[in-house]
Amino acid sequence: MTGIRDDRTTIRRLVLFGLAYNVAEGILCGSAGIAAGSVVLIGFGLDSGIEAFAALAAWRFLRREITHETEERLARIVGWTFLALAAYVVIQSAHDLIAATNVAPSRLGLVVTSVSLFVMPYLGFWKLRLARRLGSPGLEAEAKETIACSYLSFFAVLGVAVRYLGGPSWVDPVAALLMVPWLVREGLEKVRGEEHPAGSAVEQP
Repeated sequence: MTGIRDDRTTIRRLVLFGLAYNVAEGILCGSAGIAAGSVVLIGFGLDSGIEAFAALAAWRFLRREITHETEERLARIVGWTFLALAAYVVIQSAHDLIAATNVAPSRLGLVVTSVSLFVMPYLGFWKLRLARRLGSPGLEAEAKETIACSYLSFFAVLGVAVRYLGGPSWVDPVAALLMVPWLVREGLEKVRGEEHPAGSAVEQP
């Protein structure tokens, strides 16, 4: 029981930290993306907002009894937000490529995405380990979304860095499109419940 309490306390703190971090990250990247006309930064900022939403949902569930029903609900919510973001990225990237939209270099975007490339994997795998020890598929899904941020950070950094160094504007929407396969796959898995077999509820301390 003591170990479970300790794990739940730790994951609460990690979820709360992730919530605060993603709110700040979303505001900074979204603002930088709008200023630069960068779909990869705007998409990354929106993903941060989705992660913040998932973290808030996980935080609420951690403060009350978690049932299998609420676990599935959390996973589905996360899945639909992934699919919504994928749709946005495809539409906006296609528009920018067709219209040959000019993307301005963004130092702020480069700094924020680079920091996330290091912070998010550490935070995500820590939460994932605790979620698995607690036997919580919903919290595991939220942790995987945090890990996804590092995957998306790589493409965001790629697109922003190339443009910052004087590369062509089309690299930005192409880098954004590279995020889509992962977003769609993870979204469909969560919506369909393919990675969340029935299990016991997370024991409350």
